[in-house]
Amino acid sequence: MKWLGLGILLILLLVILGSFINHRIRLAQEKSAFPPLGKMVSVNEHQIHVYTEGTGDLPLVFIAGSGTSSPTLNFKPLYAQLSDEYQIVVIERSGYGWSDIGSTPRDIDTLLFENRKALELAEIQGPYVLFAHSMGVLEAMAWANLYPEEVVAIIGLDPAVPETYQYLQKPPLIMINLLAFLARTGITRLSPDVCNESLSIHKDYLTAGEEEIFCALFYRSTLTKNMLNENKEVENNALRVEALGIPDVPLLFFISDGIELGMENWRSLLISYINSAPQGQYRTFDVGHYVHNHEPAQISAESHIFIQEVIKGLH
Repeated sequence: MKWLGLGILLILLLVILGSFINHRIRLAQEKSAFPPLGKMVSVNEHQIHVYTEGTGDLPLVFIAGSGTSSPTLNFKPLYAQLSDEYQIVVIERSGYGWSDIGSTPRDIDTLLFENRKALELAEIQGPYVLFAHSMGVLEAMAWANLYPEEVVAIIGLDPAVPETYQYLQKPPLIMINLLAFLARTGITRLSPDVCNESLSIHKDYLTAGEEEIFCALFYRSTLTKNMLNENKEVENNALRVEALGIPDVPLLFFISDGIELGMENWRSLLISYINSAPQGQYRTFDVGHYVHNHEPAQISAESHIFIQEVIKGLH
């Protein structure tokens, strides 16, 4: 039995080693085959990817939620319907999409500094309308409070406002670390269904070539070190943003049913927050957490009306 156990262990180690080597080779091939769609800028000694398309005087800046492997492609169903009239900008945080994995802390002030510096280096001038999904709204709220001259409105895509972190249940740390291990050793590549499941809500909006890119970035940027550190820091970031208060800018929230998040009070918490805002409104959908992938046509139409009202208020 002892030798059998050692034999099984050796086979397992060989499988992991083979998977890791294959993963590193594939990552290098995919990096060469799928260069960044936008501009790479150097912030805090690492490269951050900033994607742009469209034209317009008021840039729409998209900020991803936690763990989104490819923000540029994830937001495409929504921004593709807005780029005829606005300049679209997607910031990919450190460890997301094409951006490098950085060594900087993941506190809200560092995240905000890197966002603003990336836009400056990409020569994208404000003020901005911020489109923020889930955790990304913490950055948006801090941005509007600390630099009010740079933000004219915030559109929350099922935004995780500060109070939600008192109720959101994180997966056990051992499970997160196991999933991160599977991603970093390339074992997730052994089952194509892993990427296909993540890709499923985008399939109607991405070309075949973009689907390939999506999966390449999925294997590259799943549960990176930066994402794990954000997860550790998010409650502190939520408290910091809560202390700043609700920003006095026009807010529009698109709110899911919360079922996917396992929170019965998700919708009520977001509605309570937006009802307390000086300038807030909301729409609800009975869909999953990535509302902009489930209802891009309606959200883009409603966002356009909202933005036009904001523009009128600026003049």
